[in-house]
Amino acid sequence: MTTSRLLSLEHWKGWLWSVIRFVLITGLSFVILFPIFQKISTSIKDKGDLYSAVVVWIPQNFSIDNFQQAIRVMDYWATLFNTFALSATTTLLTTASCALAGYGFARLKFKGSNLLFAGVILTILVPPTTILIPVYLNLKSFDLMGLMTLITGKPVNLLNSYWPFILTAITANSLKAGLYIFIFRQFFRGIPKEVEEAAYVDGAGIGRTFARIMLPNAIPSMVTVMLFSFVWQWNDSFYTTTYLTSSKVMSTQLSSLPYNLAQQVSDGASKADPFYLSMIQDTGILLAILPLIVIYLFVQRYFVESVERTGIVG
Repeated sequence: MTTSRLLSLEHWKGWLWSVIRFVLITGLSFVILFPIFQKISTSIKDKGDLYSAVVVWIPQNFSIDNFQQAIRVMDYWATLFNTFALSATTTLLTTASCALAGYGFARLKFKGSNLLFAGVILTILVPPTTILIPVYLNLKSFDLMGLMTLITGKPVNLLNSYWPFILTAITANSLKAGLYIFIFRQFFRGIPKEVEEAAYVDGAGIGRTFARIMLPNAIPSMVTVMLFSFVWQWNDSFYTTTYLTSSKVMSTQLSSLPYNLAQQVSDGASKADPFYLSMIQDTGILLAILPLIVIYLFVQRYFVESVERTGIVG
């Protein structure tokens, strides 16, 4: 009788946990997918469907005019190429620099290393807006210890170029770099020290050990960091709209899409239909995230495996 009751209790616990898990997954899926489905529905609507009381999700008149307008106003293909080039470049440089920093914190103990790593963790916690003004001023009048003034006679303005992103990526100070350093540090700490000691016995130095032994073993963490870095740089609107105000990348084009469209479809932005502008902007957002969805479909298996092996979850 006792065994039967225990089995029944375990059965009810398993059933209850299944229900809770189903509710949680359904709720999370709704939160994530609802905005995407809403934008898909909006993007294929005709302008007249905006004012139809019977149209909610399925339009009465299907149209691709919204896509054509968004592609034209955003100069989509050139913008797509520029954004991909910027994201790919910063991703590769960020991965390389953060891997070096993570290896240094994990294996090379020196005086003050713990204090420096605390500073890395602080960069994750502190909002980027707190350092925006000094970084902006330094990039506007960039003078590397007086060398620029010595060579050109005045500081160099790096704004409206890719150099702010390249320099911060090379120095492991780019967007979310503190998190990437932490991921690499935790991964390298999990590799047995005997692997490095064997390389040292064979005459390899620190640099050769890192490049030939540690880095090939860090492929899972590299995949994780590269995917995070690429997606965050692609979606970034904070730094991009600050440093690249005149460049054609997704963030700047999306932020100016309603205004640019209003100037083209009417005599002025004040006379443009705000609901129509919102419809085109939703279509532009959908076009901006579409490449990320396609990339994820191809690399999601490697991404899940890399997250599991780096120990980010669990």
